Amino acid sequence: MIFTGKRYLDYSSFIRSNFGQRVQKISLDIGFSCPNRDGSKGTGGCTYCNNSTFNPDYCKPSLSVEQQLLKGISQFSKKYNAQQYLAYFQAYTNTYSDFESLKNLYEKALAVPNIIGLVIGTRPDCISEQIIDYLSFLSKKYFISLEFGVESTLNRTLLKVNRCHTYEDTIEAYEQCKNKGFSLGAHLILGLPGESRQELLDHATNISKLPIHTLKLHHLQIVKHSMMAIQYKQYPDNFNLFSSEDYIDFITDFVGLLRPDIIIERFISEAPLNLLIAPKWNGLKNFEFVAKIDKKLIEKDTWQGRFYKT
Repeated sequence: MIFTGKRYLDYSSFIRSNFGQRVQKISLDIGFSCPNRDGSKGTGGCTYCNNSTFNPDYCKPSLSVEQQLLKGISQFSKKYNAQQYLAYFQAYTNTYSDFESLKNLYEKALAVPNIIGLVIGTRPDCISEQIIDYLSFLSKKYFISLEFGVESTLNRTLLKVNRCHTYEDTIEAYEQCKNKGFSLGAHLILGLPGESRQELLDHATNISKLPIHTLKLHHLQIVKHSMMAIQYKQYPDNFNLFSSEDYIDFITDFVGLLRPDIIIERFISEAPLNLLIAPKWNGLKNFEFVAKIDKKLIEKDTWQGRFYKT
């Protein structure tokens, strides 16, 4: 167990415990698509999605993997005095190509000086035994993390937001990948349309049954140039967006239901203000928000896993 000094397992403590220093992720956009965009399963992509909301300026598919990484390293080495980095294949679905192309891209990233591993974001319906075996092989020498966009554990929600896969697909993907030597992560969006507070809390119980090591939590944000932005403008009453105070109260209850050994990588989304439509939390920064969560956990005398049941 990692001792963090907090009432939950936080990602920074996990990194320090494993590497003895700060390790910075460098985001990449390699120009891939998704099966719910290119017509193989659907079109339009996820209704909430606009990848520009989390892609840094240096993250451009017109640049090679090496160029993006070197630009990112140049930026972060000055800001954080970081010396080791993880190549984060972030935008869209980063296992959605033929195996040889993927292998070539991953190896190019690992060949860049001071890159000590890969973080690969993908969908649970875009994984294969060949990719899993290869990542298992890489994990013997590098830190490898495979992150699936779970988003919701409710099939009706996945259908509504045009994910074009089921929660059963998610369970199957994790079963394929468990005990292969690499880290498994999950992304979950809290506040998608039509989900009650109890159903949102049930996500903590359900996600705790998956063999995950890390979890990224995102509150629902309505961003420009997404299908959900149009839906929100037409039918605002269909959305029940969190206020910052309500979300802090909710997330401290959520954490209490979560399996105690899951590392929480983040609690909130941070879309650029020029793209954010709602909710607007008066420019509350991530570190300020985390401090409020820490304080609320103490006030409620609760902690990660307090109400977790095996």
